[in-house]
Amino acid sequence: MNNSFTFQVRTRYGETDQMGVIYYGIYPQYLEIARVEWLRSLGISYKELEEKGIMLPVVSLQIDYKKPALYDELLSITLTLKELPTSKITFEYEIFNEQKQLLSKANTTLVFVDKNTFKPIKCPSFILEKINL
Repeated sequence: MNNSFTFQVRTRYGETDQMGVIYYGIYPQYLEIARVEWLRSLGISYKELEEKGIMLPVVSLQIDYKKPALYDELLSITLTLKELPTSKITFEYEIFNEQKQLLSKANTTLVFVDKNTFKPIKCPSFILEKINL
């Protein structure tokens, strides 16, 4: 199973809070970037999913903050898919700084839904095929 992916992102000044660290509310955006780039690494764009009538709303998000990320740091976000998706897909994440210090751990669960009805659907076979390579 193609279940692990690492993506890097550099923190930006506009993401910092008054204490000079990355604002806690930015982390979900970093997780989203990692998910979108993971899909892209499989040859699937999120735009393509939406054009096929498939949406992936987040239904659960949990973040454990260990150490702060700072301005202009290059973060490595490792995304792990623990099991094959069904109508839902769950990811675990670890975010490290350039010194390889663990900054946070997180997990998200998303549900495949029909764009028109918002009803859950099974994970499309073309995604399962890519994951099983």
